[in-house]
Formats: sequence, structure tokens, C-alpha cells
Amino acid sequence: MRRSPAGGQEGCILCGKYAAGEDEQSLIVYRSQHSFIMLNLYPYNNGHVMVVPTRHVASPELLSEEELLDLMRATNLSIAALRRIASPDGFNVGYNLGRAAGAGIEEHMHVHVVPRWQGDTNFMPILAQTRVIPELLPQTWRAMRSAIHDLIAFQGGSPSRG
Repeated sequence: MRRSPAGGQEGCILCGKYAAGEDEQSLIVYRSQHSFIMLNLYPYNNGHVMVVPTRHVASPELLSEEELLDLMRATNLSIAALRRIASPDGFNVGYNLGRAAGAGIEEHMHVHVVPRWQGDTNFMPILAQTRVIPELLPQTWRAMRSAIHDLIAFQGGSPSRG
């Protein structure tokens, strides 16, 4: 892949969304120094977000310590915001590195944060090959953006403070 003028990789959907600067259309709810949080366009559950390093790398061991810390702080911020807006019973948090592991975007690693509720699985995906998401993405985007803003304001401007 060639470098794009915005500093990402030409042809990478995540770099393209970051470079576009149109956060609502790109579903980006937060930008930090080295990462960003965005809603998953094809969510597993309502509130499914991806925390993405701004630098185009395929695996977390390629990140600097500063980038990795920023990524984890943004991951924690996304969990705190989802607790606020959705009150999930738990979370699935993790990477899919490589096609064999289920990565849909292999070349730009990201952390999936998926809120989970007791009994949130049902027959629809199996029988009807359909997933039911009870909230539209623009509603989730507004709620996440607001919750993150409130959390950062409460923490004195830094998502790293608890």
C-alpha cells in the first residue's frame, strides 16, 4: 500500500475515515493523540466500538509504548462511556490479528469493545441470518460522544485519570 497525503495508508478504510475529518459520517466518537474510537458500521451488538491506533500498523507489538498506552486509555474510556449509556452486564474486548483469527481489516489493527447483556444471543442470526440492533448508529454516536465528553470533563480533561 502507498502512503496517503493524510499520513495513513492509501486504500485503508480506517486511515481514510480518520483522514476525512467528518467524525459523525465516519462514526468517530473520540480522537486522542495516538488513537481514535469509532462505532463499528456492522456491529455485533448495539454499542460495538473499535479503538484504533492512528498509525497504520497490523499488530500491537509494532506500536510504541506511548501509542500503546494511549490505545489502552481510549479502550478504557470507551468501556466507561458504554457503561454510562448502555449498562451492559459485561464486555468482550480484544483483537482479531490476521485473517485466520477473523480480522476483517488485517492491515490496520484495532481493539473491539463489544458490550454484552445476559441473554443477548437469540435465534435470529442462526435461522434468519439477521442481527437485530435496537438503536440506529446516529443515536449511538450522539450518546457515545456525549458520554465521552462528560467523562473527560469529570476527569479534568484527561481520559487517563480514574
